[in-house]
Amino acid sequence: MATNDNRSEKGFHIFATQAAYLVGTKWAFLTALLVIVLWLVSGPYFHYSDTWQLIINTGTTVVTFLVVFLIQNTQNRDARAIHLKLDEIIKSIDQAQNEMIDIEHLSDAELQTLADKYQRVREECDNRRKRTRKPA
Repeated sequence: MATNDNRSEKGFHIFATQAAYLVGTKWAFLTALLVIVLWLVSGPYFHYSDTWQLIINTGTTVVTFLVVFLIQNTQNRDARAIHLKLDEIIKSIDQAQNEMIDIEHLSDAELQTLADKYQRVREECDNRRKRTRKPA
C-alpha cells in the first residue's frame, strides 16, 4: 500500500511541477490571451448574453482555482529544498550559528527575538566602524 502512495505522491509532484512550469511560459500566456480574444470576438454572435459572460467567468475561475494549488505545491517543495540547502550550509560553516537551522519552524515572537538580536549585532558593528574611522 505504501508503494502506491509513494507512486501517486511522486506522480502528483511530477505533474504539479510540469504544470506550474507550463503555466509560466509565454505560450500559456499567449493561449490565455487567444482564448480571451476569441471570447470577445464571439460576443456579437451570442448577443453578449448572460451565458456568454458566464462561460468566461466560470472557465477562468475554475482554471485559477486549480492552478493556485499546483503552484502552491511547487512553491512549498522549492521552499523546503532551499531551507534544507541553507541548513546544510549553516551546518558546514564552523563559525555559523547552528541555532539558525530550522528557524522557519519558530513562532513569530521567537523570529522577532532573533531579528532583534541580529539588529543589535549590526548596530554594534556600525558603531565600531564609526569609532575606528579617522577624521579626514
